[in-house]
Amino acid sequence: MKIRHPPDRITIRPLTDDAEAEFCAALMEHSEPWLSLGTGHRALLDLMRNAARERYVASLDSRIAGFVVINMSGPLAGYIQTICVAPEDRSAGIGRELMAHAEARIFRETANVFLMVSDFNTAARGFYERLGYRAIAEIPEFLIAGRAEILMRKTRGPIRGYAGQSAING
Repeated sequence: MKIRHPPDRITIRPLTDDAEAEFCAALMEHSEPWLSLGTGHRALLDLMRNAARERYVASLDSRIAGFVVINMSGPLAGYIQTICVAPEDRSAGIGRELMAHAEARIFRETANVFLMVSDFNTAARGFYERLGYRAIAEIPEFLIAGRAEILMRKTRGPIRGYAGQSAING
């Protein structure tokens, strides 16, 4: 059984340099769902280098234990594009802390948090459901043939009229 790390041992901060981007890309390259999706290293590194995305790493004892990538633009502003936790740190609270960080960031500006999960990634889907996400659409053959991506959402209400942080504290 994994030991859950107390939140005060986990530091979440912006990704700082190309070496960290490279580390994160390599972490994804050897993890699901990216293995099954056949996503190559170059595409993963491009994602981690994309300055149009907000990229945050979770550090535990001065090493990167996971990361999250957020897209705050476009029709699904507030989209968690990617989350990944190092295999040795899974089920230890890192993913939950990264999700809480991403949600707090997104809910400051918009009422909805979106993400997609591959239909074969049942463990991840269960994790998101435990955090309050609900499936709102299935997109067949979006990334690979014969599989679907499940669009999930956690919401505080409709976008119109949402006042961000003031509505939460209000």
